[in-house]
Amino acid sequence: MLPVSTRLTRTCAAVLQAGPNFLRTPAMKVDADAILFSAKSFAAAMLAYYLSLRIGLPKPFWAIVTVYIVSQTSAGASFSRGVYRFAGTFIGAIATVAIVPNFVNDPIVCSVILAGWIGLCLFFSLLDRTPRAYAFVLAGYTASLIGFPGVLDPSAIFDTASLRVQEISIGILCAVLIHRYVLPKPMTGHFTGRLSATLQDARRLAGDALTGTPEENRKDRHQLAVDLLTLQGLATHLPYDPASVTPRRGTLQLIHDRLARLLPLTAEIEDRVHFLGMGDGDTADDLTTLVGDVRAWIATTEADDGETAATRLIGRARSVQKHLGTDAATLGDSVGANLAGHLAEMIGLLHDCDRLRQSMNASWRPRKTASLHGPKRARGYVYHRDPWMAARAALGCIVGILSGCAFWIWSAWPEGGTAVSILGVCCTLFGSFDAPVPFVVKYIVGSIYGVLISLVYSFAILPQVTNFAVLVAVLAPAFLLAGSLQARLPTTFMAMGITLTIPILSGLGTNYTGDFAACLNTVIALFAAVGFGAVSMSLFQTVPVHVAINRLLHLSRRDVGRRALGGAPNEARWTSLMIDRTALLLPRLRASGKTCANVLDDTLRHLRIGYVAGQLRKTIPQTKGEAGAATGDLLSAITVYFSVRSPTTPADFIDLDQRIETLMAMMMDSSYKSRSRVFDLLIDLRFALGSGGTVKGGASGS
Repeated sequence: MLPVSTRLTRTCAAVLQAGPNFLRTPAMKVDADAILFSAKSFAAAMLAYYLSLRIGLPKPFWAIVTVYIVSQTSAGASFSRGVYRFAGTFIGAIATVAIVPNFVNDPIVCSVILAGWIGLCLFFSLLDRTPRAYAFVLAGYTASLIGFPGVLDPSAIFDTASLRVQEISIGILCAVLIHRYVLPKPMTGHFTGRLSATLQDARRLAGDALTGTPEENRKDRHQLAVDLLTLQGLATHLPYDPASVTPRRGTLQLIHDRLARLLPLTAEIEDRVHFLGMGDGDTADDLTTLVGDVRAWIATTEADDGETAATRLIGRARSVQKHLGTDAATLGDSVGANLAGHLAEMIGLLHDCDRLRQSMNASWRPRKTASLHGPKRARGYVYHRDPWMAARAALGCIVGILSGCAFWIWSAWPEGGTAVSILGVCCTLFGSFDAPVPFVVKYIVGSIYGVLISLVYSFAILPQVTNFAVLVAVLAPAFLLAGSLQARLPTTFMAMGITLTIPILSGLGTNYTGDFAACLNTVIALFAAVGFGAVSMSLFQTVPVHVAINRLLHLSRRDVGRRALGGAPNEARWTSLMIDRTALLLPRLRASGKTCANVLDDTLRHLRIGYVAGQLRKTIPQTKGEAGAATGDLLSAITVYFSVRSPTTPADFIDLDQRIETLMAMMMDSSYKSRSRVFDLLIDLRFALGSGGTVKGGASGS
């Protein structure tokens, strides 16, 4: 047995060795980031409170509240959120000053107009779907916070609005300064890391597509759609980031367009590899060798020789495509030529992504895009926007607020204005969720803690405070704890209930009041408003999961028909829009408990069908004659097939398949210049419709 001293020495050495590794674990990093965020937010809040007191603003607690609303875990997000909040607050204050004095003599009309303004702001925020939507949210609930309580004293509405803008501006300024200059956490590093991981996942997905096993790649393909949405959300904050060099917007758009095209392209390649039986490696023709070499390039390509290797592989793929397409003796050869063309496109997309990523922080200019293999003009991310669903949520918000106003006016409740103002905030702040009630419940739980803490502060601790330094010391435990909770996604809304309640109920004004009756009335108004808001939103603003899913699927099918008729001709926009819908479907399908794979595969199939249909529509002027008429009839049949007003049957699908087969036979015997292009698109369409198996039957019989 070893001596005690030796064992102790080895134990200490092991602890010292494990210590740094333990501190670098993801859990410890999250804790450290949360603690740092909380400390910086508290420092900003106390600075804003001090400045508000020095200036003599009557309600300095609004500056504290603003700091915690604006503060984000990264410097860029805090800055952008501050800008959007100031813009929204300013517009909301102007709207309130314009509405309340002119309609205060008719409370019902005034309530309707204020509620209509709040609903309109919610409508535009839901249509925007970017972080900029926060400005619309603020424009709405600022009018609620100032307008409804101001009905009792309309003569002071301008002063109230002016003071509120000043208090909020001080909070924004302090939050932005502290998060930007005190141990700043730039978003650029996080974004570039996430982008690099996404590009690696895309290469792995492309490599796996060459094995011809689609079932194994479904989750990766669906996750890539979600990653593109996440990257777009992060990229919105990059212009506000304090990093010395940030990725150029045009470069990011070019990368996005290539990843968006790569997502359905990998499905195309999987189908053809599986159909041709190339995953087993039993054959040794030029196409099979090419597939193996492409797989090796994807796995092992290096930055220094990647351009040469990529260019060489693209040339080989085009050569194989030309050889198989020109000398096609069977339909199987045509499918092989189609696969070779898709391989060339995929290699170009992956190579472009590598070059664009390497040049993100360099002096990349639009003229340098001439050497790229893919499209030179960037489209960027396209958001799905549904005016009908946005209008539904806005109307539900208006109905909920007007219901609260009706009770206020009918009961003549003195605190009714405060309650309705909080109700308006809830309906606007949580209105972007399909099911807002669970988030409201978290906020209520946090508010309960906030009320209990506020009562202790108001009537036990604050009466003993004699100077500002002591006040900061006694407030630190509650705010530091709540701030660390706010930095963690699962407890964000609960923490907001604490940080937004304590400053108001604790009476953090210019002097200590300690009015228990006023505090109790505010508490009653708070819980009455939030509770009524939860009921109102469950009735008027909640969208059942299956309704949201069916709505997205309905719009996807409708837009496939429109593409077939020549609508939405931009392929990059169409692809990005359908990928965004896929990203929206994934969390809803998980919430519904349904099997995700089949529904998401249908959405991606709609993407592929619409993409091909739009390109086929463009070939009609070059085809003309009988083949051109047959192409137009095929596209019209696709429109009918995907029309929601015309239920489809298996016979409709068989009719589509027969039309494609007939048109393929016509094109095979034709001499049109666009013959090979149309034939290629028909193969794409047949696989996208899921009838690739019939292609195999046709190939064997040719």
